[in-house]
Amino acid sequence: MDLPTMRALLRRDLHDEDASDYRWTDDELDRHVARAVHELSLTAPLASKATLTTTEGSRDLSLASLTGLVAVEAVEYPVGQYPPVYAPFSVWADTLTLLVDATPLAAQDVYIYYGKLHTLDAGASTIPTPLEDVVATGAAAYAALEWATFATNRVNVGGDDVWRQYLVWGQERLAAFARDLARHGRRAGVRVRRLYRPAAPADLRATPWEP
Repeated sequence: MDLPTMRALLRRDLHDEDASDYRWTDDELDRHVARAVHELSLTAPLASKATLTTTEGSRDLSLASLTGLVAVEAVEYPVGQYPPVYAPFSVWADTLTLLVDATPLAAQDVYIYYGKLHTLDAGASTIPTPLEDVVATGAAAYAALEWATFATNRVNVGGDDVWRQYLVWGQERLAAFARDLARHGRRAGVRVRRLYRPAAPADLRATPWEP
């Protein structure tokens, strides 16, 4: 689902489909969609993989090239082993440090498994189909709450209590959005951790999520 399709779905949910008298502009709805996509990304980011290379004599790797980085889930080093070897690591700002005994040699590959921000624009989307309704729910909540705030103490064609109706509806949708994020976020966490759990005993290969 691209952004125009998401916007049309959002207008349907908001009962704002009269093109001659829209309550929200396209830019306003796009802003609310972007906020919902960002919140979704922090909870259920797009699973991604990148290859970085080491510098001789340094355990540090720059993460600056990983655009939209949300969190590093696992680091495979050295690569090409079976079962894969996952190295312990720490992250500070945009620097990842390999917590390994031997100092890396020059130009060794390191696989970074990480979550990144989703994209949703006029041409494409990285949001899985089951999560599109989650984004629509969040965007509708933000739109309704914004309008309720704007309409407070203003004269409204639909009556003096219209803003309150939008406020209540928006709060309900926001609560549903939060529940959806929590549910999908937990599932994403379980999936990643099972996928990258090393086959070797924990005392031989540490993983970054283990205490």
